[in-house]
Amino acid sequence: MTTNRKNNAPQPTAAETYAARRNDIARLLDVLDQHLANHAEAAKADPANWGHAGDLGKVRGDLINTVAFMAGMDPEMVEAFLAE
Repeated sequence: MTTNRKNNAPQPTAAETYAARRNDIARLLDVLDQHLANHAEAAKADPANWGHAGDLGKVRGDLINTVAFMAGMDPEMVEAFLAE
């Protein structure tokens, strides 16, 4: 860890912060996968409920924007990829 010159408090390095955030993202993806499975069960129990499809529309849109951000591309390019 580096030291903050103003108060000598240890600060994480960029590499340490990157690793911690990468780990958090991996954990969040695992949690998302579990919640998708739970959501699928709820949708199966109530197949006429459009709210479930709406929920996934929101998640899909957020993921498209996230992938577009990480890949440095427009969301429309990610949409085109999904349409292939």
